[in-house]
Amino acid sequence: MRAHVPGADSVALQAADASSQPRPEGSNHEAPYQAFSCSIFPSSTAPAAALQQEDWRDTACPLLFIQLNQLLSTPAGLEWREMARWIKFEEKVEDGGERWSAPHVPALPLHSLFQLRTCLQEGTLLLDLDAPSFKEIIDKALSGQPEGAELQPELRERLAALLLLQPRHQHTQSALRLLSQLGLAPCRGKAKSWAEPGAQLSETPLKEQLRNQFKKKIPPGSEAAHIAVGEVEFLEKPFTAFIRLRQAVALGSLAEVALPSRFLFILLGPQAKVKGYHEVGRAMAMLLTDELFQRVARQAEHREDLIAGMEAFLDELTVLPPGKWDPNARIPPPSCLPSLHRRTAVHPPDRQSHSNGDMAAAGGDRGSPGHPRAGEELERTGRLFGGLLRDIRRKAPWYGSDFSDALHPQCLSAVLYIYLATVTNAITFGGMLGDATANMQGVLESFLGTAFAGFIFCLFSGQPLTILSSTGPMLVFERLLFSFSQDHSLNYLEFRLWIGLWVAFFGVVLVATEASHLVRYFTRFTEEGFCALISLIFIYDSLKKMLSLADTFPINWQYRLDNVTSYSCICNLSSPGHSFAGNNTPLPSALAPQQPPADLAGLSRSQCLGRGGQLLGTSCPYVPDVTLISFLLFGGTFLSCSALKRFRSSRYFPAGVRKLVSDFAIILAILAFCAIDATLGLETPKLLVPSELKPTNPERGWIVSPFEANPWWVCLVSAVPAVLVTILIFMDQQITAVILNRREYKLQKGAGFHLDLLCVSLLMVVTSATGLPWYVSATVISLAHMESLRKESATSAPGEHPEFLGIREQRLTGIAVFILTGLSVFMAPVLKHIPMPVLYGVFLHMGVAALNSIQLTDRVRLLLMPAKHQPDLAYLRHVPLRRVHLFTIIQLLCLALLWVVKSTVAAIIFPVMLLALVGIRKALERVFSLHDLSWLDSLLPETARREAEGKQAGRQKEEESNSEECELMHRQGPEINISVN
Repeated sequence: MRAHVPGADSVALQAADASSQPRPEGSNHEAPYQAFSCSIFPSSTAPAAALQQEDWRDTACPLLFIQLNQLLSTPAGLEWREMARWIKFEEKVEDGGERWSAPHVPALPLHSLFQLRTCLQEGTLLLDLDAPSFKEIIDKALSGQPEGAELQPELRERLAALLLLQPRHQHTQSALRLLSQLGLAPCRGKAKSWAEPGAQLSETPLKEQLRNQFKKKIPPGSEAAHIAVGEVEFLEKPFTAFIRLRQAVALGSLAEVALPSRFLFILLGPQAKVKGYHEVGRAMAMLLTDELFQRVARQAEHREDLIAGMEAFLDELTVLPPGKWDPNARIPPPSCLPSLHRRTAVHPPDRQSHSNGDMAAAGGDRGSPGHPRAGEELERTGRLFGGLLRDIRRKAPWYGSDFSDALHPQCLSAVLYIYLATVTNAITFGGMLGDATANMQGVLESFLGTAFAGFIFCLFSGQPLTILSSTGPMLVFERLLFSFSQDHSLNYLEFRLWIGLWVAFFGVVLVATEASHLVRYFTRFTEEGFCALISLIFIYDSLKKMLSLADTFPINWQYRLDNVTSYSCICNLSSPGHSFAGNNTPLPSALAPQQPPADLAGLSRSQCLGRGGQLLGTSCPYVPDVTLISFLLFGGTFLSCSALKRFRSSRYFPAGVRKLVSDFAIILAILAFCAIDATLGLETPKLLVPSELKPTNPERGWIVSPFEANPWWVCLVSAVPAVLVTILIFMDQQITAVILNRREYKLQKGAGFHLDLLCVSLLMVVTSATGLPWYVSATVISLAHMESLRKESATSAPGEHPEFLGIREQRLTGIAVFILTGLSVFMAPVLKHIPMPVLYGVFLHMGVAALNSIQLTDRVRLLLMPAKHQPDLAYLRHVPLRRVHLFTIIQLLCLALLWVVKSTVAAIIFPVMLLALVGIRKALERVFSLHDLSWLDSLLPETARREAEGKQAGRQKEEESNSEECELMHRQGPEINISVN
């Protein structure tokens, strides 16, 4: 049999749940230990002292680097050689002794653990030993043998001399150093990285220890543990010792890396008595890698504490039967490990309740672990502007750090990435606004409005990571409003001004009445529907723009050379004033250059030559395929951005290089394809930015008068459409805020729902009075902003994924983005070299990335997968598959309805449809049980009381019917843990 280490693999071989049923107060004295036991019989071992402390879970232990040295016989004599090492996973020295194995989850024979327990029961035990050097440690260990097992003085001297030999380490070297050694090997011979056999242990670290690249993987504050095992022919019985130092001590060249040492374990014995010394040493290393046992080992006062800690370890083992598992197979490290709190909880989440009824709504926030409903930000104060004042008090202490925290190179890449996305969005929506409003709002207004509104929001808002922008739903409303104004002979900008003023008033009223507490009703169902809609708009708009190029630059299927004047080929006529650019193809309004005279625009190549003209330009010898190269740039940018973003988790190059490339992925992709476009010299449509601060439509000015062209009653009637806009802004703003402020992002500075809504409402006054577009939080760009500011641990154990530490919360990146957006009006000579297909590829990448980040996408994939190929997702363990599919289909139908409403004449009621998602979610409680909704979605506030009652009833039912619980656990996994009360 093979024993599998607990807590090390959550994918292939799930460790048995260590928790048992709660015990009544005043039961037996072993209750603290029994919380970890799965045994059906009372334990005869006293509980470990460390496990009885109430606050032991809140204290962090230093990470242990564990090294296993084995005594081997060589032609030069006996030699200690490093055979394996552990931080969180095991690495072995491969046969040949020239490389380390890949990190893997350890597995070992179960019998070696029983032998180790015997070693701890009968061997030397020194706890809180004070010794400044390894020699003194060995002397005290050899002289501290139990009664009846004392060593003869001669044996002690021989063992001391043997243990003080210098071990041979397997050092980890950088790739450059290995290459240099490989190049110098023919000249210098094989380089030696260890001492000669028979050399004594050095009291100071060796150069190889100090230059060891492996130390970069070990976080500061870590300690070392040393395990020495081997066969010695002059011993008649095994010598074992477990030593814990009171203070961690640097033991010279004993370890591969120079770290202070805390634990030592020694096992030496004769060849004929005990076999498997190496496996017993590995068992000791596995015990010390387990955080629970390590806490016991650090705080143990007696031998019984160590034995009790080992019993708790044995209770969590997963046994692999012989013949069903290849012991030579190495289990790769899992993507995530169970938390210590999950392993030690008396009622872990998976066992609170497994009923499918309403009374068993266990874990209401599991479907949405980051939902801020229960947060202090959304609690009502009952006072006017109470929530706003609380937001200001919460954010004010962080205001200074919002600028100092931005002094990091990662923020530079975030600024460039989001700037390009914001400029692309301003160009795209500015062009569409110009088409929808007869240029009453165009590209220039879009640039200025984006820069002003975004700058003010990032400077004063409660969540400055939010990026303001024009959105698809707002564009739909602008188009309908302009059509209504034209049909009823109303001044569009003046009508829009009064709507904006009413919206600002309604927004202030919502802030005063703390209406943002309704955000608690925005569950995953609503958030995912809205996020999916916005992501699909990004994808649809980018593809639509690219397909329109086929009309703007038609593909010349028959390769008619006579059509070269339709591209970058100038017909230069002999008579003065007859020279013009032959490219007369109509462009989109945002990209269109000045057109040549109408009477000279139709000359073909043959007509130009027939009039005695000359053809000048790069496209004269051939017909360029602008559409084809544009699609290549578009697809190449999308694929490159996606590949470079995934490059962070690849196996190539050091972690620092991967992180740098991933942070600047979008910039590198854009620069690469801009260079390709410039090299080919084709006239793909470029990013054109207005260079003059003049309104796009000369009929309008920069200030909109409220009383000029429209009747007086328009200011009152405007309140009706303002209600719809208010609903739209509230839903758009607050859903985005809920998504960005999830607890899973580990934000430390808090949210500001009321303050954000106030900023957006007041900005409506300014943008309406100046005729600039209306702005609200852009979900996709804001998510991309958050993603570009992710913080991860700098050091991680081999095989361990970098730990997500949170988001770099600050205001400076957003402020810099919008300052650059405003300055872009004067950066036309530089930005004109960026092809629009490249920016559309960035648009597509952002939309696809946001769509892949939601659970709805995973559940849609499940519709196309046979059950045997479906991933092991948490909600699939607790919710029947048909119920999961039904929930997904309902979400897709709601998404399709939103898209139809947005795209048809019924778009005026689109804000109401967004609000209706909350009502639909409420109605789902009649279709699904609270248990199912707790895994697929998150529970509404009024069900919190029922959820608590359901948990209590679930526990009571669990205690009454233990057999039913075991049956349910059997359906979830192959192991059943039973605890008798």
